[in-house]
Amino acid sequence: MFAYTFALNLWNPSHVLGWASIVIMSIVLGMVHGITPDEHTWPITFSYAVGSYSTKKGFRSGLIFSLSFAVQRAIASELAFLGLYKLYEIGWLNYVIYIVVGALMAASGLFIVKRRSILHFDLPFLKQHHQEDKDNQVWLNDPKPWMPAVHGFVAGWGFGAFALILYTVLAPATHSLAFAWVPGALFGLGTMIMQMIAGGLFGSMAQHWGLNEAAIRRVSLKTAGNTLTWGGLAFVLGGSISLLVPSIDNIGISTGIHIHNLHNIGLPLILVIFSVLIVGLTTMVVEIKKAIAQTHY
Repeated sequence: MFAYTFALNLWNPSHVLGWASIVIMSIVLGMVHGITPDEHTWPITFSYAVGSYSTKKGFRSGLIFSLSFAVQRAIASELAFLGLYKLYEIGWLNYVIYIVVGALMAASGLFIVKRRSILHFDLPFLKQHHQEDKDNQVWLNDPKPWMPAVHGFVAGWGFGAFALILYTVLAPATHSLAFAWVPGALFGLGTMIMQMIAGGLFGSMAQHWGLNEAAIRRVSLKTAGNTLTWGGLAFVLGGSISLLVPSIDNIGISTGIHIHNLHNIGLPLILVIFSVLIVGLTTMVVEIKKAIAQTHY
């Protein structure tokens, strides 16, 4: 199977031979998409999974997000058969998706970590901390199940190398309006498998902190809220700058890795690094240290 899949050329397929190739390539491409740091999935999956503060709930968040994503890809695959791929000639469309997704992320983040005023809109790595629980400046709300579902459907309309392969090679290769949705659905299935695993792993992180339930909830929700809020604002900023200066999308540093999402350090990967590593993990570390200090106080 793996030798056959490799022969299909996942990097730049020029043609697909039959349904066996379509099925295998769609699923494998989806799995690669789900496991690599994609800007449309990782920041959102990380945020909701950690915000669920358990393996089971994190697994569920990954399932809800990616299932919604799979439905969108199935719809888009069907539309691509009817000529949707021509929309990719509109260069600014993906930047608009960045802005919409970013706005949704920021709104969700502000819902999870609801602040009394903008003065308490802190970045974890700027050390602008305050006593949230003591002065009632912050309320922590559990994310609603429909949030990752909405994000999954909206984020799915973003496009990159994987979407181009899906819509310009795999969907047309079905030669059938009745089954053109299948590559998109299978691609979403492959992504869903990896995102469910990632969601469970992210969620399980909360169970190994040695804190009480209240502290775990606080750390998890602050991490999720900050990641969504600041990651969302970064997406809005990145999309806005790209609309004004489209050439910025062509700027990047080659990594030499022949895998989509890893081959180039550009705006998409920078957004993932900022959202998940800088904001998300930094918030988690800072909040865990604060919770441990309060526990031993």
